[in-house]
Amino acid sequence: MKKQHALRFLALVAMVLLPTTTNLADELPDPDGKPADMKKPVQVYILLGQSNMLGFGKIKGGDGSLEHAVNEKNLYPYLIDKDGNWTERMDVRNVRVMGSGTGGMRKFNNEWMTIKGNVGPEIGIGHHVGQATDAPVMILKSCIGNRALGWDLLPPGSEGFEFTDSKGVTWVHPAYKGTPERWQKGTEPKKIGWYAGMQYDGDIARAKKVLSELDNYYPGAKEYEIAGFFWWQGDRDSRSAALSSRYEKNLVHLIKQLRKDFNAPNAKFVGASLGQTQKGATDGGGKILQAILAVDGSSGKYSEFKGNVAGVYTHPLSKGGSSGGHYSGNAETYMNVGEAMGKAMVKLLKAGN
Repeated sequence: MKKQHALRFLALVAMVLLPTTTNLADELPDPDGKPADMKKPVQVYILLGQSNMLGFGKIKGGDGSLEHAVNEKNLYPYLIDKDGNWTERMDVRNVRVMGSGTGGMRKFNNEWMTIKGNVGPEIGIGHHVGQATDAPVMILKSCIGNRALGWDLLPPGSEGFEFTDSKGVTWVHPAYKGTPERWQKGTEPKKIGWYAGMQYDGDIARAKKVLSELDNYYPGAKEYEIAGFFWWQGDRDSRSAALSSRYEKNLVHLIKQLRKDFNAPNAKFVGASLGQTQKGATDGGGKILQAILAVDGSSGKYSEFKGNVAGVYTHPLSKGGSSGGHYSGNAETYMNVGEAMGKAMVKLLKAGN
């Protein structure tokens, strides 16, 4: 592993000596191993979404694995130390919980930020916001796969709507807490054991439970502040003409509702598009991308989001595959998107100071 570290050092030297598009200012140093200033409140970043946010990047294996990216391609040098071991950030806590709907909570992660299990965007996010923050940081992920913003994750206060499909049939889609997922207009809806927003309610409740037991998840912590939200979702909505047509409206409401539910009006928000979707696409994925770019504060469409909401276009960062296939487990995709989302958050934080 020392050999790989030497090769990576030579590669960085070459980047200085040769013309390149890489911005060395974006390169992160190895974590210094020091704890954060515990006199300051923990800065909490809540990660929400579905399987994109869960992360399926493989650590071991050939091309596409994190080990291959780090040791053979000299990428993400801050992830390993001089002896080739995975680094550990002692100022960033990595917490992940999950449950279906409003059911029980399973704990998957509760440790300092390091490489453990599959790789998701939380790694790039955690290292970038951790490097930019003097206060202690918690990355708190609460989500599960195969959920739609227009149904399972519909926030409180969302309105119902009607949609006429390609066959001329009009469907009614419920407001928050309505059931079932849809029914044909003019017919009587038949209730099911699920309601619009049931996953949202569960994910938020589980995140709040972690925060109510703060010391169990960030040792020694007494106070916290919700600094921001990260959102990477949209695969299931993209498969529905009705839900994708509603995505932007739902996303705007989601941002506002999250800030309300966590009493964090100044918390920043970063969302990301589906990796397989290119600009100009007009399908469901294209509508997801359009929504992500529309809510970005720099677009000018929503003046209240200027300087506090950012959208990340992920197609250039993806190494192939699609959200539905978990990007073939390519760790670089999850690392690249996580880094981009982390950088976007840091930019918003600096602009707000």
